[in-house]
Amino acid sequence: MIGIKRILSLGVVAIAAWGASAQAADVKIGALFPMSGLNATYGDIFGSGVNLAVEHINADKLIDGTLSVQYEDSQALPQQGVIGMNKLVNVAKVPYVLSAFTGVSKAISTTAARSKTVAVNGGGVGPDLADLGPYFWNVIPLANDEVRAILPYLVKERGMKRFVLVYVDDPLGEGIRKELSETLPKAGGELVEALSVPATAQQFSGIAARVRAANPDVIYVASYGSQQSQIVKQFRDNGIKQQLVSYTAFSIPEINALPEAKGALYTSQNIDWASTDPVTKRFVDDYKAKHNKMPTAYIANYYNAVRLFGLLAHELEKQGKPITGENLLAQRIASKTFDMVGGKVTFTENGTVISPMQINEIDGAGGKVVSVVAE
Repeated sequence: MIGIKRILSLGVVAIAAWGASAQAADVKIGALFPMSGLNATYGDIFGSGVNLAVEHINADKLIDGTLSVQYEDSQALPQQGVIGMNKLVNVAKVPYVLSAFTGVSKAISTTAARSKTVAVNGGGVGPDLADLGPYFWNVIPLANDEVRAILPYLVKERGMKRFVLVYVDDPLGEGIRKELSETLPKAGGELVEALSVPATAQQFSGIAARVRAANPDVIYVASYGSQQSQIVKQFRDNGIKQQLVSYTAFSIPEINALPEAKGALYTSQNIDWASTDPVTKRFVDDYKAKHNKMPTAYIANYYNAVRLFGLLAHELEKQGKPITGENLLAQRIASKTFDMVGGKVTFTENGTVISPMQINEIDGAGGKVVSVVAE
């Protein structure tokens, strides 16, 4: 009788262990996006790319179990980002977190490094995001690449030499100010004024007066979300007619639909949406089918960030290794090149990517590419 009880007991333990193992096969990653506040539109945009990638990974059974994402609301604010990161690392214990916005990314990088959790940015472009340690990766070209891509076009092809910068007073804006200050003179231009605005500002008539007084050829806007929309609208309402220029943040629907933004130029990484490459074509076709519109570079970035996790996790499982931040980092270094939306992607030693850039013009009809800048 004792032997039978022991066998039954061991059987129950074995079944319980099997159930725990089966449950543990499901994999969760985290995402720190603004889901509320002035920049919530970015959370919706980024999340659409993330969710499509998760759907594709699960449909392809790329990893054992089911992949899911735990979203935390950063509100695009560093303090909220740290709160969300601590929850993802210490409670959910995810090995991989998607980040966005330069200030938030810098704020969470210490936790990522200390806990050996991979953090991947697909939206922030502050140049110093390249210097946050081995556990912080960027799948988007940074602001220094964007600035350097457009300056020769503006100065040499458009003959525009006098620049005014209007920049948000945060790490992103400061990074672009520094890059313009250093790079513009070498390109043959001049930064005649650099005007900072608080991140929460929404009234810009005073700034507009100073821009008019500087009489530039170009106004470079280094802001994001609802603030950049207000800058564009109020500048035009205040009679400023000069060329408006920005970076990838101008790719959001709100800016592209703004009548006052027509004619504005902005940079983004170059992606051939008509490519027959299987990864790119599947992404574009399925995104259009779901949302009845073309994707943008931001959406591709976050799709790629999740796809990158799937590819790395797949390789780790093949080798019988656990999916940890430490192992993901080692596998990324070992793999070197990845098939992503837009083509093959290779990471530099500091965890950033180098990509061809394109210059886009807002035309009120979906936008057009006016120039492609090689790597």
